[in-house]
Amino acid sequence: MHNEPRRGRQLVDWSSVLWAGLGAGTLFLLLNLFVTPRFAGGNAWTMLRMLASLVLGEGIVAPPATFSAAALGVGLAVHATLSLAFAALLAIVLHRWGLVVGIAGGALLGVALYAINLFSLTLWAPWFFALHSPAFLVSHALFGASAGGLYEALEVELFANDAEPATELTAVATPSHSSGSERKP
Repeated sequence: MHNEPRRGRQLVDWSSVLWAGLGAGTLFLLLNLFVTPRFAGGNAWTMLRMLASLVLGEGIVAPPATFSAAALGVGLAVHATLSLAFAALLAIVLHRWGLVVGIAGGALLGVALYAINLFSLTLWAPWFFALHSPAFLVSHALFGASAGGLYEALEVELFANDAEPATELTAVATPSHSSGSERKP
Protein backbone atom coordinates (compact mmCIF):
# COMPACT_ATOMS: atom_id res chain seq x y z
CA MET A 1 0.00 0.00 0.00
CA HIS A 2 1.53 3.33 -0.98
CA ASN A 3 0.99 6.66 0.60
CA GLU A 4 0.03 8.45 -2.58
CA PRO A 5 -1.58 11.81 -1.84
CA ARG A 6 -5.30 12.10 -2.40
CA ARG A 7 -6.00 13.98 -5.58
CA GLY A 8 -8.07 17.08 -5.18
CA ARG A 9 -8.97 19.80 -7.62
CA GLN A 10 -6.45 20.12 -10.47
CA LEU A 11 -4.79 23.52 -10.64
CA VAL A 12 -3.51 25.46 -13.63
CA ASP A 13 0.29 25.39 -14.02
CA TRP A 14 0.96 29.10 -14.60
CA SER A 15 4.58 28.55 -15.59
CA SER A 16 3.39 26.34 -18.44
CA VAL A 17 0.82 29.00 -19.40
CA LEU A 18 3.66 31.52 -19.72
CA TRP A 19 5.76 29.28 -21.99
CA ALA A 20 2.77 28.11 -24.03
CA GLY A 21 1.64 31.70 -24.56
CA LEU A 22 5.10 32.87 -25.59
CA GLY A 23 5.69 29.88 -27.88
CA ALA A 24 2.28 29.93 -29.57
CA GLY A 25 2.37 33.73 -29.73
CA THR A 26 5.73 33.62 -31.50
CA LEU A 27 4.38 31.09 -34.02
CA PHE A 28 1.26 33.21 -34.57
CA LEU A 29 3.29 36.38 -35.04
CA LEU A 30 5.71 34.76 -37.48
CA LEU A 31 2.84 33.30 -39.51
CA ASN A 32 1.11 36.66 -39.67
CA LEU A 33 4.27 38.60 -40.45
CA PHE A 34 5.57 36.37 -43.22
CA VAL A 35 2.98 33.83 -44.43
CA THR A 36 -0.43 35.51 -44.16
CA PRO A 37 0.60 38.58 -46.25
CA ARG A 38 1.44 36.24 -49.16
CA PHE A 39 -2.17 34.98 -49.19
CA ALA A 40 -4.12 37.99 -47.94
CA GLY A 41 -1.99 40.87 -49.20
CA GLY A 42 -0.12 43.54 -47.31
CA ASN A 43 3.31 43.22 -45.76
CA ALA A 44 4.91 42.26 -42.47
CA TRP A 45 4.42 45.71 -40.95
CA THR A 46 0.66 45.63 -41.51
CA MET A 47 0.06 43.15 -38.67
CA LEU A 48 2.23 45.05 -36.19
CA ARG A 49 0.51 48.31 -37.11
CA MET A 50 -2.91 46.69 -36.65
CA LEU A 51 -1.92 45.45 -33.19
CA ALA A 52 -0.43 48.83 -32.27
CA SER A 53 -3.66 50.53 -33.37
CA LEU A 54 -5.44 49.04 -30.35
CA VAL A 55 -3.37 51.44 -28.22
CA LEU A 56 -2.24 54.18 -30.63
CA GLY A 57 -5.44 54.53 -32.62
CA GLU A 58 -6.42 54.22 -36.27
CA GLY A 59 -3.82 56.71 -37.49
CA ILE A 60 -0.96 54.20 -37.11
CA VAL A 61 -2.46 51.90 -39.78
CA ALA A 62 -2.54 54.58 -42.48
CA PRO A 63 -0.38 53.82 -45.54
CA PRO A 64 2.44 53.43 -46.18
CA ALA A 65 2.89 50.37 -43.94
CA THR A 66 6.61 50.77 -43.40
CA PHE A 67 8.84 50.51 -40.34
CA SER A 68 7.80 52.53 -37.32
CA ALA A 69 9.53 52.14 -33.96
CA ALA A 70 6.31 53.05 -32.14
CA ALA A 71 4.30 50.49 -34.11
CA LEU A 72 6.96 47.84 -33.51
CA GLY A 73 7.21 48.37 -29.75
CA VAL A 74 3.51 48.83 -29.04
CA GLY A 75 2.49 46.10 -31.50
CA LEU A 76 4.81 43.55 -29.89
CA ALA A 77 3.65 44.52 -26.39
CA VAL A 78 -0.04 44.22 -27.36
CA HIS A 79 0.63 40.91 -29.12
CA ALA A 80 2.51 39.44 -26.12
CA THR A 81 -0.24 40.55 -23.74
CA LEU A 82 -2.99 39.04 -25.88
CA SER A 83 -1.02 35.81 -26.45
CA LEU A 84 -0.55 35.31 -22.71
CA ALA A 85 -4.20 36.16 -21.97
CA PHE A 86 -5.50 33.74 -24.62
CA ALA A 87 -3.07 31.01 -23.51
CA ALA A 88 -4.33 31.45 -19.94
CA LEU A 89 -7.93 31.16 -21.16
CA LEU A 90 -7.05 27.97 -23.07
CA ALA A 91 -5.29 26.50 -20.05
CA ILE A 92 -8.19 27.27 -17.71
CA VAL A 93 -10.67 25.64 -20.09
CA LEU A 94 -8.59 22.65 -21.25
CA HIS A 95 -6.03 21.82 -18.55
CA ARG A 96 -7.75 18.69 -17.24
CA TRP A 97 -7.93 16.57 -20.40
CA GLY A 98 -4.46 15.90 -21.82
CA LEU A 99 -2.45 16.49 -24.97
CA VAL A 100 -4.92 15.42 -27.68
CA VAL A 101 -7.74 17.52 -26.24
CA GLY A 102 -5.25 20.35 -25.67
CA ILE A 103 -4.37 20.39 -29.37
CA ALA A 104 -7.86 19.76 -30.82
CA GLY A 105 -9.67 21.90 -28.26
CA GLY A 106 -7.03 24.60 -28.63
CA ALA A 107 -7.60 24.69 -32.39
CA LEU A 108 -11.36 25.02 -31.85
CA LEU A 109 -10.87 27.78 -29.28
CA GLY A 110 -8.47 29.47 -31.71
CA VAL A 111 -11.22 29.51 -34.35
CA ALA A 112 -13.64 30.88 -31.74
CA LEU A 113 -11.12 33.62 -30.85
CA TYR A 114 -10.89 34.49 -34.55
CA ALA A 115 -14.65 34.89 -34.75
CA ILE A 116 -14.87 36.85 -31.50
CA ASN A 117 -11.92 39.08 -32.40
CA LEU A 118 -13.04 39.73 -35.93
CA PHE A 119 -16.73 40.26 -35.38
CA SER A 120 -16.64 42.07 -32.04
CA LEU A 121 -13.38 43.97 -32.39
CA THR A 122 -14.53 45.44 -35.70
CA LEU A 123 -17.37 47.19 -33.86
CA TRP A 124 -14.75 49.20 -31.95
CA ALA A 125 -11.93 49.18 -34.54
CA PRO A 126 -13.53 48.73 -37.98
CA TRP A 127 -10.17 48.71 -39.77
CA PHE A 128 -9.61 45.17 -38.39
CA PHE A 129 -12.12 43.83 -40.91
CA ALA A 130 -9.26 43.97 -43.45
CA LEU A 131 -7.80 40.92 -41.66
CA HIS A 132 -10.82 38.79 -42.56
CA SER A 133 -9.17 36.01 -44.57
CA PRO A 134 -8.81 32.21 -44.56
CA ALA A 135 -5.08 32.62 -43.83
CA PHE A 136 -5.83 34.63 -40.68
CA LEU A 137 -8.41 32.02 -39.62
CA VAL A 138 -5.83 29.23 -40.06
CA SER A 139 -3.23 31.19 -38.07
CA HIS A 140 -5.71 31.49 -35.18
CA ALA A 141 -6.41 27.75 -35.29
CA LEU A 142 -2.66 27.04 -35.28
CA PHE A 143 -2.18 29.45 -32.37
CA GLY A 144 -4.84 27.62 -30.35
CA ALA A 145 -3.54 24.16 -31.25
CA SER A 146 0.05 25.08 -30.42
CA ALA A 147 -0.89 26.88 -27.18
CA GLY A 148 -3.02 23.93 -26.03
CA GLY A 149 -0.41 21.38 -27.07
CA LEU A 150 2.51 23.27 -25.53
CA TYR A 151 0.60 23.81 -22.31
CA GLU A 152 -0.27 20.12 -21.98
CA ALA A 153 3.26 19.01 -22.92
CA LEU A 154 4.87 21.33 -20.36
CA GLU A 155 2.27 21.06 -17.60
CA VAL A 156 3.21 19.66 -14.23
CA GLU A 157 -0.11 18.51 -12.86
CA LEU A 158 -0.78 20.23 -9.57
CA PHE A 159 -3.64 19.30 -7.30
CA ALA A 160 -5.10 21.04 -4.29
CA ASN A 161 -5.22 18.24 -1.78
CA ASP A 162 -8.67 18.06 -0.26
CA ALA A 163 -7.23 16.83 3.04
CA GLU A 164 -4.90 19.83 3.42
CA PRO A 165 -5.61 23.56 3.67
CA ALA A 166 -6.31 25.24 0.34
CA THR A 167 -3.01 27.15 0.47
CA GLU A 168 -0.91 23.98 0.29
CA LEU A 169 -0.40 22.31 -3.06
CA THR A 170 0.67 18.80 -3.86
CA ALA A 171 2.46 18.01 -7.13
CA VAL A 172 1.56 14.62 -8.52
CA ALA A 173 3.26 13.46 -11.69
CA THR A 174 1.23 11.56 -14.23
CA PRO A 175 2.88 8.67 -16.09
CA SER A 176 3.65 10.96 -19.07
CA HIS A 177 5.45 13.39 -16.75
CA SER A 178 7.20 10.91 -14.44
CA SER A 179 10.78 11.85 -15.37
CA GLY A 180 11.76 12.14 -11.74
CA SER A 181 11.89 15.93 -11.91
CA GLU A 182 8.55 16.75 -10.36
CA ARG A 183 8.19 20.28 -9.04
CA LYS A 184 7.23 20.72 -5.44
CA PRO A 185 6.04 24.17 -4.36
